[in-house]
Amino acid sequence: MEIFLDTASIEDVVFWESFIDGVTTNPSLIAKSGAEDYEVLVKEICQLVRGPVSLEVLSEKYETMLTEGRRIAKINSNICVKLPCTFDGLRVCKELSLEGISTNMTLCFSSAQALLAAKCGATYVSPFVGRLEDVGHDGIHLLEEVLDLYNQQGYETRVLAASIRSLQHVIQAAMLGVDAITLPPLILRQCFEHPLTWKGLEIFANDLKKRK
Repeated sequence: MEIFLDTASIEDVVFWESFIDGVTTNPSLIAKSGAEDYEVLVKEICQLVRGPVSLEVLSEKYETMLTEGRRIAKINSNICVKLPCTFDGLRVCKELSLEGISTNMTLCFSSAQALLAAKCGATYVSPFVGRLEDVGHDGIHLLEEVLDLYNQQGYETRVLAASIRSLQHVIQAAMLGVDAITLPPLILRQCFEHPLTWKGLEIFANDLKKRK
């Protein structure tokens, strides 16, 4: 399972670089970064990681979205153009895929959207677990449905679990067999921590002091 960092912070990417396979961004994260030129920021991130860096288009209509997708794909060879699971977004996905450009279909909230993303040749599809749960639906069940669907149909589109809110989400997604997961820095940090680990270290240190 690939682990991506969901951020637009150079500092975060540098800190976690040893443990991540790529980066995902979105307009909100880029806005929070305070970058004056987001393409310069993304190019720097691309040079820090070997894997894909998902950069989302800002346009909403087919023609402008297609133009923007082609442009940002030229920023660096590991750019993955992030597109919304809308009618126009899926049309652009199909066109860019035919041109050999990597795509990540984001804001996926149904198996039907995931089906269309795969048929359009998407590299990744990103079902949003946490946001579905915010409105009372089962986000983990959506991941399971999409994985089963792709397995039955033989699609090569990779399932990227997104909108991850807890360690439980991480483990559940991994146990289902998702291809990738994108984590905010806070959740990635929590993967390293457990109170019993620190308690054990404290016990070992105290025992060593007693021997001295």
